[in-house]
Amino acid sequence: MGTLVFEIRNLARATTSLIADPAEQRALLMEALAFCHFLRGQLRKIDSMKDARAFIAAEADTAANFANPADEMVRRMGRRANVQRRAGQLDPIGFRILDERLASITAIQAGCERIAGTPLPFAYTLLVHRTAYIVCLLLPIGLISTTGWATPLFTALIAYTFFGLDALSEELEDPFGTEPNDLALDGLCRVCEISVFEALGETPPKMLPAEKFYFS
Repeated sequence: MGTLVFEIRNLARATTSLIADPAEQRALLMEALAFCHFLRGQLRKIDSMKDARAFIAAEADTAANFANPADEMVRRMGRRANVQRRAGQLDPIGFRILDERLASITAIQAGCERIAGTPLPFAYTLLVHRTAYIVCLLLPIGLISTTGWATPLFTALIAYTFFGLDALSEELEDPFGTEPNDLALDGLCRVCEISVFEALGETPPKMLPAEKFYFS
C-alpha cells in the first residue's frame, strides 16, 4: 500500500502538469481519492461510502453499485482523461502518461486483492503447529542431561520462540485489518489526500493523530 502513495503523488503531478483545466484536474484527482477509500473499504470489508462521498458527492452512490467500486473509479479516471484527449486538451503523449499511472494504480489494487484473498495454506498451518508441539514435547528429553534443573526454563524460552513464529504467521495472513500490527490504511489514505490537495494548491487536511502510538 505504500506504493499507492507514490503512484497517487505521481498521478497528481502528471495531472496538474498535463491537464490545463483546473476543474478537470480537481475532478480527476478527487476520483483518485475516492478510489483510495473504496479500496480501503474493500480490503477491510467495511463501508467506506461516507469517506468516498466527501470527494465525489452523489457519484459515490453510483460507483457503490458496481461489484468493484475501486476499479470503477479507475475506469472513470480513464474515461475522463480520454474526453480531454478527444477534445484536444490532452495530447496523445500526455494521455499515455496518465494511462500508465492508472495502470500502475490498478496493479497495486490487484496485488492487494490477491493478498487479501489468499489465506495461508492449511497444510502449512498444520505443519507449523505439529512441528512446534513435537519439538517442545521432545526438547526436555534432549536438554535434561546438559541443563539439569534449568531444563524447564530453556524449554519455555524455545517454546515461546516456536509458538511466537506460529502466531506471527497467522497475524500476517491478513495485513489489512484493524489490529495494532495491521497496515495503517486510514493514515495512508490521509497521506494521499494531503498530497493531492497540496498538488492542487488547496489547504490539505491534517494528518490523523496516533491513538496510543497506534495509527489505524
